[in-house]
Amino acid sequence: MSIDLLLPVEDMAAAHIAMQSDLSFGRKIVIHTKKDGIPDLENVKIAIVGVMEGRGAVDNVGTGMNLEKVRKYLYQMFPGNWHLKIADLGNIPKGKETGDTYFIVQDILSELIKKDIVPVIIGGSQDITYANYRAYDSMEKPLNIVSVDNRFDIGEMYPSLNSHNYLHYIVMDKPNNLFNYSNLGFQTFFNSQEEIDLMDKLFFEAYRLGEVNHDITCVEPVLRDADIVSIDMGAIRMSDAQANNNAVPNGLYGDQICAISRYAGISRKVSSFGIYEYNPKYDQREQTAHLMAQMIWYFIEGCNLRIDEYPFESKKDYKKYMVMVENETINFFKSDKSERWWVEVKYFHNNLEKSTLIPCTYQDYLTANNQIFPERWLKTFRKLN
Repeated sequence: MSIDLLLPVEDMAAAHIAMQSDLSFGRKIVIHTKKDGIPDLENVKIAIVGVMEGRGAVDNVGTGMNLEKVRKYLYQMFPGNWHLKIADLGNIPKGKETGDTYFIVQDILSELIKKDIVPVIIGGSQDITYANYRAYDSMEKPLNIVSVDNRFDIGEMYPSLNSHNYLHYIVMDKPNNLFNYSNLGFQTFFNSQEEIDLMDKLFFEAYRLGEVNHDITCVEPVLRDADIVSIDMGAIRMSDAQANNNAVPNGLYGDQICAISRYAGISRKVSSFGIYEYNPKYDQREQTAHLMAQMIWYFIEGCNLRIDEYPFESKKDYKKYMVMVENETINFFKSDKSERWWVEVKYFHNNLEKSTLIPCTYQDYLTANNQIFPERWLKTFRKLN
């Protein structure tokens, strides 16, 4: 099995644990070390996996190295009131070719996901997201990907798969299991008008940096509906995360990316979470490594707060609101547990009327009451019909 190819956590990070409190994160998880080998995955629910592949990074040579710096800060943190068993499985080394690395990543992640273990991927270049996507092939289910990035990464398929065109491969390659792609935090001047128009044509979702900065809660429904979450550290402003050769002055703040990570963790649908494009040679005082450790901490915190909540399973704990918009009745559901909202989308399949629920916000409900179709509802309706 490919999992046997994993390299143990480096001695530097493992030795750092010995200096920490018995209550620290590093003392509470099982770790792949040279001494102990790969840990038993029995009852493990979250697995940290480093990927040392960076050859697909565009203008960010050096990413995928020194991932132990992130672990150092993660291990010394204190866990919350967590009940999930966590393992650090070490690192996936670079293959002879990038395609070899993709294959190993795909195989290992597929094995973890089938065991109901959520992989937390520390990269490496963001094109690893493609291998993460392919890990779901055998499951034959529609997938939603959320990318936190200042670019859409559609690019051109020529000359080869890289961090700026991996989405093009996801959309074009078969089997095509992608149902929806959402981008959080894009900056218009980094994306051509043709790419922006294509996003709209494919009924994908894109939230400008200004929208996210104005109200971070607007991204929660998007993350609640995600299977795969991929974060490019270049989406964070340079002052908060310097360790990326593509870092720019504007972007998300550190606390915002931690909030996004927590939203991703809370979503019971998210089954893989990746952070990419960390380049240690630009990491002054290891600030970015520290921030990444906090992002992982918040994701795990969110996972420990997950609750079984979906109106179609049991409607007794939900309030139903019916809104008429242009002769179309739209049903909204609000949870009594969390006060989160869903909206029903009806469509026809094989001449039979069916329906699905997608997460939404209270603002979407208010928008419908103002006789305007909510954007998330409208894009899903057009995609299904």
